[in-house]
Amino acid sequence: MTPEFLDKVREMTKEFFALPTEEKQKYLRQVNDIQGYGNDTVFSEQQTLDWSDRLYLSVYPEEHRKLKFWPQNPKSFSEILDQYTMKLQVVTKTVLEAMARSLNLDVNCFRDLYGEQGKMDVRFNFYPPCSRPDVVLGVKPHADATLITHVLQDKQVEGLQFLKDDQWFRAPIIPEALLINVGDQTEILSNGIFKSPVHRVVTNPDKERISLAAFCIPESDKDIEPFESLVNESTPGLYKKVKNYVGIYFEYYQQGKRPIEAAKI
Repeated sequence: MTPEFLDKVREMTKEFFALPTEEKQKYLRQVNDIQGYGNDTVFSEQQTLDWSDRLYLSVYPEEHRKLKFWPQNPKSFSEILDQYTMKLQVVTKTVLEAMARSLNLDVNCFRDLYGEQGKMDVRFNFYPPCSRPDVVLGVKPHADATLITHVLQDKQVEGLQFLKDDQWFRAPIIPEALLINVGDQTEILSNGIFKSPVHRVVTNPDKERISLAAFCIPESDKDIEPFESLVNESTPGLYKKVKNYVGIYFEYYQQGKRPIEAAKI
C-alpha cells in the first residue's frame, strides 16, 4: 500500500464522521447487532462508555458484509474499503507466515487457522476533543480478541497507548505504516511467547482524532490451543482449549475484564 492510498483511507474516514448526524444515523447499529454506526454496546448500567463514535463493519468473507451499513457518502467509500480489505488480506497472510517462522513452526500453522474463511472486521473510530482528558478515555484498557489487528493511525494526533510494567507508553505515529498488534488468540497459540498487550486510547482536549482498526479472526469452529511443538516438560501448556473466543470477548470487555484469564490453566 502506498502512503497516498493510506491517506485516501484516512480521508474517507474523516469525511464520513464529518457528515451531519442524521446522515450517519442512516447506518445506525441495531440493538442485537455489532455492525453499523454508533458507540458502545451497553451490557450494564455500571459500565464506563468510551468517548468515541465508531462504524463497525464485517468486510471478509464478502458474504458477511451487510451493505446496508456501508455509507453511500463519501461516494468512493465502498470502493476504497474493498481495495483496502483485499490489500490487508495479503499483509495478514504475510505476517502470519513470518510469525510462524519466528517460532520455528510450519509456515502455514497460523494461516491455516485463519483459513480461507478467516473473518476480518473493521472499526472506524472518531474521537472528539474532550475537555476532561484526565478522566475520560477514548477506549478503555483492553487486549484484542484477534490473531492480529492492523491499525491505521491518525497522521497528526497521538492517542494509542500500551501498558508495560504497570506504565503506559505512547505509540508513536509513523504515517506511512500500519501498526500491527498481537491478539489474545495468538498468545494462546504461541503458549505465551507472543504477548497480547493491554492498550487504551486517551482523549485530546483540543483536537479530534481518527483511526481504523482491522481485526483478523480465526474461523469460529477452529480449536484454539497452544501448538503442540511449543509444549513440553520444560514449557508446559499455559492455556486451555477454546473455541469461538470472540463470542465471549465483548461481554468481558465491557466489564473491564480480560477473557484470556478464563483460558489460563
